[in-house]
Amino acid sequence: MLIDKLKTVGQQTASRALAMSRDKAKQLKGRSVAGKGGGSANNHIVALDIGTEFVKALIGRFSSDGTIEIIGVGRRHQALSDMQAGAISDIASVVENCDQALSEAENQAQVSVRETVIGIAGELVKGTTMTIRVARKAADKTIDIEEMEKIIRLVQERAEAKAKQQLAWEMGGKEVAIRLVNSALVSIEIDGYPVTNPIGFQGRDVVIQLYTAFAPMIHIGALEKTAQELDLDLMAVAAEPFAVARAVIGDKQNQNLSAILMDVGGGTTDIAVIDDGGVQGTKMFGIGGRAYTHAIERDLGVSFDQAETLKLSFGSNQLPPQKIAPVEAALSKTADVWVSGIELALGEFSKLDHLPHRMFLCGGGASLDMLMDRLEAENWYKKLPLTRRPSVHLIRPEQVVGIKDTTGKITDHTFITAMGLLRVGMDTLQFSAGESGSIREKLDRMLSV
Repeated sequence: MLIDKLKTVGQQTASRALAMSRDKAKQLKGRSVAGKGGGSANNHIVALDIGTEFVKALIGRFSSDGTIEIIGVGRRHQALSDMQAGAISDIASVVENCDQALSEAENQAQVSVRETVIGIAGELVKGTTMTIRVARKAADKTIDIEEMEKIIRLVQERAEAKAKQQLAWEMGGKEVAIRLVNSALVSIEIDGYPVTNPIGFQGRDVVIQLYTAFAPMIHIGALEKTAQELDLDLMAVAAEPFAVARAVIGDKQNQNLSAILMDVGGGTTDIAVIDDGGVQGTKMFGIGGRAYTHAIERDLGVSFDQAETLKLSFGSNQLPPQKIAPVEAALSKTADVWVSGIELALGEFSKLDHLPHRMFLCGGGASLDMLMDRLEAENWYKKLPLTRRPSVHLIRPEQVVGIKDTTGKITDHTFITAMGLLRVGMDTLQFSAGESGSIREKLDRMLSV
């Protein structure tokens, strides 16, 4: 049905100005794939998850049955100065890391891909679901596509104004230029009656819920420049918690899913709340895996690299006995702040009667067992509208609907965001190739730039 499709529509953000030809880019960057045999890449896409700790590149091939096969995987570590809290701070270095990850993925896939979807994260990415009630003057007139377009544009404009106001407050009154990166229809009611396709209905009161995510232009511009330097066609920029939600929601079989999704990355923790298959909102705050490493570095007086080794050794129960207590103490203090951040973020979903009691985590930071233990054992949730203690799980790759790994390299929760970006890419391609002039296509375009 129409709303099932629109619930997970990714906002397209096109960037097709290329600074060099593909051949020249390969000559400069060394991304040539031996033995490709001239394979076509028309039904392929690359997802680029530019994280604080790692760049991950996945090459997906679209199948005729509507699924995606992952045929290439690449990953490269980022330096400390490359990213800050999920946002690019050194474009040249990030381009080099992305280039190496792409080369690895392309050599495995034996195909060179141009069309890409890139994730965007950081505390300044604002995603929320807004509810607008419209009183129609002519209640006996049937709703047409033009009227729906006006209503959706009204919601998007109000959401943009709200995002600008929030960012200005956080930036000390400084106005920030922003752009819509994702938009998804959550629900529509006409005179209190839920509908899946509003076209042709009569009624006086139309209530629409629309999820929108906005990001600062400076961050989007850095991603566009990165894609340009890599000679990639940027099909879409997706808010990473939206991509995670897109991965888990999948298609119609998961349309009634209600859950709290958390992507614990190197620099940020990104949260998405899903209720009945619709994205209710996304929140981000700047505590990720590196915050725990810095805590060990500070408290134990060691280098960052040594602190990272101690953190990983603690997580794998390989620390020397004399190091366990001080490392655990350093990690615990940061975990306390992290849990408080989750409580504050979820507390902002005040319009929901109840928050979902199922929590699913992904991202490299979620590999630290202490975080799962804190969420499961402590009473941090008591002040939130949760009917019971949350059940906490890691998202497994096999839970991502309609995406299959053929490489054997995706074995855990650390690639979920990149898999979600592939799903956003499939949405974008499907909607751009829809039946010309159909009502479905016109409504889809309302949620696009």
